[in-house]
This record gives sequence, C-alpha cells and structure tokens, in this order.
Amino acid sequence: MPQTFRTRLGRSACLFAGLVLGPPGQTQTLADREQGIPVTDPLVIAKCGGCHTRDERGNMQRLSWERTTPEGWQDALKDMILREGLSVTPPEARAIVKYLSGSHGLAAEEAEPVRYDPERRIHDETGMVSESLHETCGKCHSFARALSWRRSEADWKQFADSHGNRYHIPSTAEAVEYLSKAAPLQSPAWDAWNARTGAQSLSGRWLVTASMPGDGTYSGEMQIDRDGDDEYNTRATLTSIRDGTRILRTGRTIVFGGSAWRGRSKGSGSAVAPDGLSTEAREVLLLEADQSTAEGRWFWGQYQEFGFEVKLRRASSEPTLLAVDRPSLKTGSRAIRIRLIGDHFPAQIGAADLNFGPGVTVRAIASNSPNEIVAQLDVAADAPLGKHDAAFRRSSLPGALAIYDRVDYLKVTPDSIVAAFGDRNHPKGYQQFEAIGYQRGPDGRAHTADDVALGPVDAAWAVQVFHAAEGGSSDSVGAINSQGLFTPADKNPNLNFDCWVIATARDEKDRNGAPLVGKSYMVVTVPTYVFNGRRYVRDLDRWVDDGPDR
Repeated sequence: MPQTFRTRLGRSACLFAGLVLGPPGQTQTLADREQGIPVTDPLVIAKCGGCHTRDERGNMQRLSWERTTPEGWQDALKDMILREGLSVTPPEARAIVKYLSGSHGLAAEEAEPVRYDPERRIHDETGMVSESLHETCGKCHSFARALSWRRSEADWKQFADSHGNRYHIPSTAEAVEYLSKAAPLQSPAWDAWNARTGAQSLSGRWLVTASMPGDGTYSGEMQIDRDGDDEYNTRATLTSIRDGTRILRTGRTIVFGGSAWRGRSKGSGSAVAPDGLSTEAREVLLLEADQSTAEGRWFWGQYQEFGFEVKLRRASSEPTLLAVDRPSLKTGSRAIRIRLIGDHFPAQIGAADLNFGPGVTVRAIASNSPNEIVAQLDVAADAPLGKHDAAFRRSSLPGALAIYDRVDYLKVTPDSIVAAFGDRNHPKGYQQFEAIGYQRGPDGRAHTADDVALGPVDAAWAVQVFHAAEGGSSDSVGAINSQGLFTPADKNPNLNFDCWVIATARDEKDRNGAPLVGKSYMVVTVPTYVFNGRRYVRDLDRWVDDGPDR
C-alpha cells in the first residue's frame, strides 16, 4: 500500500491519546518538576486534580510535562471520559480544551510542520523517520500525530512504555530517543511564544484567496467580528477568478493559543452536490506569529476529501496583489491577456507598475479597477524558464507565474488515494482529481525534484480497473466526470478494486505528437468503520468548534 494512504486510513485505528494523561499515579523526577508548566485554571484543577495531583509549584502530574494541539487535548479529554469515567458538561469540556491548548499548546513554528494532520491532508511521510519508527507508530496513525505532542524526556519514556504495553509494541526505545529530541517540552520557539505581550484581536477586514481542486481559485474578503474571548463570527465573500461565480459563507471560529484557528462555516445556498461550495465545512488554519496572515484548509466530506486551500491576510490601505488568473505562460507568446486580482489598486497605473521578471514585458494596461488589473504581456523566446514572481509596486506574489517552453508531462493529483463505497449508514467517499502540467526543470530531466508545475491542464478522464478485460467497463466501481470528480458506484460489492485514474490531455502533445497522458493509483473499497464510543464523546468535536448551543 502506498505510504500516502497511511495518514488517512490510520485515523480510526487507535486513539493516540490513549495513555496521554495516565496512569496518574506515576511521578516525574525532580529535574522534570523544575521544568514543568504550572496549571492555573480552576476548572482544570477541579476536574483533573483528583487523579493528577498538583505540587507546591502548581505542576500537575503528566499535564505539566505535555503540550499539544487542540485536537490532541480534545482526544485526551475524550479518552478520560471513556476510560476513566470523567464527568464534564459540554461547556466545561470546551473550556478545558481551550485553556490547555493555550497554556500547554504549540508555538506557531512548532505547529507548522505537522499542520497537515489536523487539516486532514493526504501527505507522504516517506523518509520522515526510519522504517522501524514507522512500524512503531505509523501502523495506527500518521507520524505527525506523535510529533504534534511535546513532552519532557521522562514523560516520553513513560508514555511510550504504557502505550507499548497497551498496544503490544515490542520496542519503544528508538521512539523515545527520537521524540525526546524532535519534540521536547521546552524549546526556543515556545519560550518566544510565551514571551509575547498577548494576542491581538482578529476583528476587522481580511483578504482571502481560496482554491479548490477541479474548481479553480477564488478571491475576496472576510469580515471578522469578535464574539467573546478569542471567539469570532465570520462572513466571507468569494468570487471565482475563472467564471465570476460568487460565494457567501458565514461561520464561527475559536483561535486557540493565538495561532490555532478552529471553526465551521456554511454557504448561503443549498448544497446539493457532494462537492457543493455551500456545504458546511470545518476550518483549520494556522496564524503566523504576528497574526497578520493565516493559511490552512476548509474541508468537508465523509473522508474530508473536499476542501479549499485558504490564505488570509489583514487588509491594509496599501495596494495588495492577491492572485493572477494564469498560472503559466509559454515562451514566445505575444499580447497575452492576464488579470491581476487584488485590493486598493490606484486609479492611475502604468506598465512600469507591474513586474514579472526578466524576459516578460508589459505591453499595455487594458483596464483597471480598485480590485483588478488587466494587462497584455509579451514573453521573449529566451525568457528564463521556471517560476517568476508577479508584482504590483511593492506587493508581490512569489512564484505566481511559471514560464515554460513546452509541457513535458502530466501528473495526476493526488497520485495515490482511496475512495469508498457507501451503505445505509456511511456516505460515499468521493475523490477529486486534477491533471497538472509539468516542465522538466533546470536539470533538463523530467520527474525530478526541480520540475516546474504549470497548473491544471484540460483533460479527458477515465477509470481502468486492474486486470480488467480489454474494453471492459468500470461501471462496477463508479464513474469519473469531465471535471475529474470520481463518484463510487451505488451498489457496495464489499470488495476492493485497484484502479488507474487516467487523464489524457486534450491539447498538449508529446514529442511524437501523441496526447500527453497521466495516471493516478486509486483503491475503491468498503466504508471505513469508525469506533463510535458514546454520542457524548463524538459531539466533543462540535462543542470545541461551535459551542454546545450553536
């Protein structure tokens, strides 16, 4: 099975939080007590202090030697409810997670490398750690789940020993050695994060860009209004750069620890199609340390397979470039029309205000408004190949435009994935594919690390089941539409199907004049049956995001 499958399939295999907080009777060494993070919240002390005793410094057993994400603390709380019989109300559960995610959370720099896990992204962890460590941890969950926790060395050892005993892992010594160094309790990033003077309010007008595979890029703005301590109401208006479609989404979010944006939003229209842009979405973003920008994902679906890639930035009075409507331009092109989308563009602009790097000349400004500039560009035959910045005066989009001489190959994304049949209790697991054109890069060889992505290519789509007879139908597994959306068949045969998803370019040819073709590996399988626990525990997800009454 390809490595990329692990990060999605392993989520239901075990609760990584299983023995995060217990057994509470074990204690740390004096050195660990001196480094602990005191617990000062009265509710946490009242609810957790019966098992996790508090010393004269305010340190609580286990809790004071652990830090993690909101999802980590949420899972830990779920486990204490199920396994230890902890009794909390919905508001109490939300308040506990909120406090621990702030005072015992992660700095933005620590959360960045592992944010793909809470954002529910397919991510290839091959090469991240040794194969033996993947065998120790990766059988049940992504390795990012482990790296989302920060612990003292003694706590890592205590956790690994108890976790190993519970799940019958033969050796945890390598894991303890690696995690103690890679994810220590104390770090310069955490020290700097704690030294901040305090998180500023996010209230105000923000600029948004959001792209969705198969649907293109949207741009617009979001109004954020404060509604409580670190809680906000949001209203986003987005416009498709491709066809002008407008979306209005309203939502609510909590910002944990000044950096972890966790919320939900929904469009104003009805969501009929599974990939409908008005569908309620979970919002997971990471705010930078200065809280001027944020980046992440809004996602939905039975397997979180649909979603926007989102970037936010605070609006200012200065001209701001947000997006361009073309991801690439071919050498030798003349009078190519390009649209630049942004905010606060002045009324009077000239060709000299725009810059796309060497070899790209602005021939003329066709039109402009406060939010859009339409320009005509010439690309020299010898223009440098590769990524070019797009800039309007001092506002720049790094690598926004790729210059190429030919499309060397197609890559279908995701390159390996799982789709799922549905049943009466489980919706289908869909998949959205894109065919991305690539240029061979500076080394002159295709399929190497320096290759340049040129953006989506118009393609015809097909699904081919492994070992199927020549000309056989794939109807038994499902169908893929002209936009690359795969829909599993209605009937669940209770079998697995290995398939190729094949994209054939409509216009781009190879050196022999044949259409370029790309493939992706897809398994279509039965639904993932997730351990339920009690409804009380399942609903913690929504309590933390929205509050119990919203």
